[in-house]
Amino acid sequence: MTSHTLPVPVPLAALHGGLVVSCQAYPGEPMRSPETMAQIAASALAGHAVGIRAQGLGDIALIRDRVDLPLIGLWKDGHDGVFITPTLRHAVAVSAAGADIVALDGTRRPRPDGLDLAETIRRLKDETGTLVMADTGSLADAVAAVEAGADCVGTTLAGYTSERPKLDGPDLDLVAEIAAAVEVPVIAEGRIHTPEQARAAIDAGAYSVVVGTAITHPATITRWFADAVAR
Repeated sequence: MTSHTLPVPVPLAALHGGLVVSCQAYPGEPMRSPETMAQIAASALAGHAVGIRAQGLGDIALIRDRVDLPLIGLWKDGHDGVFITPTLRHAVAVSAAGADIVALDGTRRPRPDGLDLAETIRRLKDETGTLVMADTGSLADAVAAVEAGADCVGTTLAGYTSERPKLDGPDLDLVAEIAAAVEVPVIAEGRIHTPEQARAAIDAGAYSVVVGTAITHPATITRWFADAVAR
C-alpha cells in the first residue's frame, strides 16, 4: 500500500495504481523519431496505460498533440553523471514542449548549471507551474528531493549511482523504503520486465509503475529471446 499523505495534484492523480509506458528510443536506432514514438504512445493508450513518459522535445510535442494521457517529459543530454533534464534550461524547455510533469535527475550530485535541486525546482515551478518528478537512486536522494519540492519521486536511477547495486530486476526494497519515508507518490521505474514485477512494485508501495524496455524496445526484447534460443 502507498504511504503518501499529501494532496496529489492533477494530472499526477490520474497515474494512481496504473501503468505508465516509457516511449523512448536510443540514438541511432531505427525507431528514433517523434512519429514512431507517438505511434507507440497511441498503442500504449489502446492497451490501457494511464500515462506516458517521453524523452526529447520533438517526441514530447507530438505525443502531447496525439495522445490524451498525462505526459511525463524529460530531456537526456549526455550519457554520464547528471544527464536526465540536467539543467533549469532543459526543464523549462520540456515544460514548454507540452509535458504535464517534468522528470529530472533528482540525485544529490552536482548539476551542470551550478544550481542545486531545490533552486531548480523552485524556479521551474515559478516560471511554468509544471509538476516535477525526481528520478532518484537511493532513499537519501528521495528524501532530499521531496524536501527540495518534488511532487513525486521515482526509483529510475537505482543501480545507476554508487549507492545501490544494479539488480537484474526492479529494486523493490528501495520502493518500499521510500514509500515508508515520504509523503508524496513513489513511482517505481527501472528494470521492470514482467507483469508480475510490475504488480510486485505496487504491492511494495508504488503509487504507479513505469515500464519502458519490456514494452517499447524491440531490439532488447528480441535479444532476450534470441539469447534464450541460442542457449
